[in-house]
Amino acid sequence: MLAFSGSFPGTVYAMEGFNPWLVAIGRAAVAGVLAVVCLRAARRPLLPPRHLWGPYALISLGVVFGFPVFSGLALALGSSTSHAAVITALLPAATAACAVLRAGERPRPLFWAACLSGAAAVTAFTLLQQEGTAAAAWPDLLLLAALGSAAIGYTEGGRLARDTPGWQVISHALVLSLPVTAPVTAALTVLTPVTVTPGALAGFAYVAVISMFLGFFPWYAGLAKGGIARAGQTQLTQPLLTLIWAWFLMGERFGPVTVAAALAVLVCVAITQRART
Repeated sequence: MLAFSGSFPGTVYAMEGFNPWLVAIGRAAVAGVLAVVCLRAARRPLLPPRHLWGPYALISLGVVFGFPVFSGLALALGSSTSHAAVITALLPAATAACAVLRAGERPRPLFWAACLSGAAAVTAFTLLQQEGTAAAAWPDLLLLAALGSAAIGYTEGGRLARDTPGWQVISHALVLSLPVTAPVTAALTVLTPVTVTPGALAGFAYVAVISMFLGFFPWYAGLAKGGIARAGQTQLTQPLLTLIWAWFLMGERFGPVTVAAALAVLVCVAITQRART
């Protein structure tokens, strides 16, 4: 979560010099090249077994394309980093639901009570922040699409990581995506304006190397060992960490409502970790 918590600030910095679509797709292309290097160095096949291409396609659609594209567009349309961070606290609930549908997990009632309480806190926060404006709904809808995509990618990756090391799971997904991400990145680099600045390069490097690649190494391993639904609730700590980064790196200010929502979901994650699955 510490690695992923810097994704939104990194994306905002990257979009200061690069088109949002280039940031979203380009990060996957760079990570895909790193995945090829790692798989070759470890003498592992570049592609997974053919009978697993379906689950790997879901991972690609979820975390390689869906989450980066939807969240990047939401930030480009004006959603603040702190606001986006709290809304994505709904992700653990979505991940738990996917774990029930796809991974056969059956959390206890206490787990669901805490999980849904965290979701309710985030929903209330979102409605309070919209202040009745229709424009505010579009970034929020994109963020909801982003968290739905991530939930699918996390669940499928956690399932595969039960039998395959987590780093190989994300590497295979990135390599399978390269035939799309590489040419699209090349085309966007030529067709869209690019302003190379230290901040933009640093932001892009972070989301490509950390958010899109290295962060998944411990994440998929943790989901496989701790259970997707239960371990996935640690994502509720991500909003607090992102709020800290947004304040420290970007000077964003957030009011007591934002802090209260973040603390509420933090209490909920503590309860879910004590509930058995």
